[in-house]
Amino acid sequence: MTKFLQISLAPISLAPISLAPISLAPILLALVLLAMNGVGFAPPAIGETLGDALRNAYSNNPSLNSGRANLRAVDEGVPIARAGMRPRVSVNSYLGAQQNRFVQRQEDLGIPDDPNRTTVWNLQEGRSVARSAGVTIEQPIFDGFKAKNTMSAAESAVFAERQRLRFLEQKVLFDTAAAYMNVLRDTAALKLQENNVSVLTEQLRQTKERFEAGQITLTDTAQAQSRLAGGQAQESASRAMLEASIGVFRQLVGQLPKKLAAAAPLDKLLPRTLDEAERIAVSEHPMILAALHDADASDFDIKSIESDFLPKLSIVADVFTQTNINTIYDRNIAGMIGGRLNIPLYDGGSTSAQLRQAKEIAGKKKLDADVARAEIASLTRATWANLQSAKTRIGTAQTQIAAAERALYGVREEAKAGLRTTLEILNAQQELLNARIALIVAQRERVVASYGLMASIGRLSIENLGVASDYYEPTHHFNQVKDSWGGGATSTGR
Repeated sequence: MTKFLQISLAPISLAPISLAPISLAPILLALVLLAMNGVGFAPPAIGETLGDALRNAYSNNPSLNSGRANLRAVDEGVPIARAGMRPRVSVNSYLGAQQNRFVQRQEDLGIPDDPNRTTVWNLQEGRSVARSAGVTIEQPIFDGFKAKNTMSAAESAVFAERQRLRFLEQKVLFDTAAAYMNVLRDTAALKLQENNVSVLTEQLRQTKERFEAGQITLTDTAQAQSRLAGGQAQESASRAMLEASIGVFRQLVGQLPKKLAAAAPLDKLLPRTLDEAERIAVSEHPMILAALHDADASDFDIKSIESDFLPKLSIVADVFTQTNINTIYDRNIAGMIGGRLNIPLYDGGSTSAQLRQAKEIAGKKKLDADVARAEIASLTRATWANLQSAKTRIGTAQTQIAAAERALYGVREEAKAGLRTTLEILNAQQELLNARIALIVAQRERVVASYGLMASIGRLSIENLGVASDYYEPTHHFNQVKDSWGGGATSTGR
């Protein structure tokens, strides 16, 4: 299997390439191109492979861990829905101090209208502690199938979120592969630019010597100086690009890149034809499957709202005790059990509006699934084309390099005879540099496009890549909580 961009981030000492007409064996080209073709240089004994980077990103990437936490939160929708048909128990109590004052008027039994008749007042006062306690239990018997449909909608939402987590995993893995190859590409490009500056520095020195010998004019010296300044600017830009790529790598993987080993495309895992790739994509891509589960959930939401038009029946039991509530020293202990029936008649049209809204949302979700199919099919075709283009560009870049090397040698030989100018030598050197960089870019695109195609068909996973043994299993947390009756402890799902 061909390896691509096998380089190390360790500093590499590069001697300037001699501009003597016959010494045209560039040291850096041997370092980069032989490594990219998997010959001449073995991988570092201790280094980081693309598999290592993918494994670290899978375990440590904050976006991926956030998505897993979000899925665990969505899992809780199922026990929440199940609770709709479970009993509800509540305890109510009251405790307070009170003071009672009772006054009663009594009259003597005598002759009516007797002026000597007297009135007697009966006064009673006292302090007491008023208290009450009660337990109420309500068990739903029939809720119009609302809990059943709500639970089905919650389960569909869980399935949809699992697919969105799969999509997020694919994105993180693809971004990590791209970042890994970007570091390799930019490191190789920087070495080429540094070598180019060394070559242009030597070119300027030799041009000055020829000018002092009267062989060329001051214009040739100015051209060499200009090209050197341009090369130094390109070197600085390449270094900045490498630093940016390293920053993205650390963001995704959680650590700085060390010695990066060669990487290979996923040829053995890819479909053989475009038609096969599109067929797999529309049937397995997580965004399409998520859209289908969302459509299922919206259908259950409609049924859940329709249940609000149906009667609700539940059994209610209440046991309570009251002491000193109304008068001093009174006590009441009682219990009751009965049925509670609620028949909705009219709520101002709110439920009807919610039902119409849910039906429109359900229609939109089904259309979203069609949109996802079209987008994924288009993406698959584009990534397939990118992969084929990268394969072609590698071959053309290698041909271009060979031709540019011969051209540079010829221009230098002809310049010795006075048939070529300094500018033509500089242009030939620049063309060779551009060809070498084009090969590096094509090698990078070849690997990244293979990962992109795997993602577009929905099969870019840590299991298919075989680079990790500790997988995050989303059903583990779901099985832990789906039948839960209580408790506030959370689980990571591992």
